[in-house]
Parts: sequence; C-alpha cells; structure tokens
Amino acid sequence: MAKAGSDKNTKNKSKHTKLMGRKKNKIKEKEQAHKDRLKALKEQIKAQKEE
Repeated sequence: MAKAGSDKNTKNKSKHTKLMGRKKNKIKEKEQAHKDRLKALKEQIKAQKEE
C-alpha cells in the first residue's frame, strides 16, 4: 500500500543538497590550498638547491 498523506523526502531535499554542495566545495578548497602550498614549497626548495 502506498503511504497516505504528503510525499516522503521532499521538504528537506533542497536544503540537504545545498548543505552537501557546501561540504563538497569546502573539501575541494582545502585540497586545492594544500596542493598550492606544496607547490610553493617545492619551488622554494628547488630555488635553494640552485643557489
């Protein structure tokens, strides 16, 4: 039997999607910042070795 009343899982779906998007973006930004930091360190070490 189908459930009587309002549909399940529709009220909070957009809110959940929005929050999950924020979470994914936060993780991507952290990973990118980490990569940039490592790249800068590699360049700094390379410059020191050349001197």
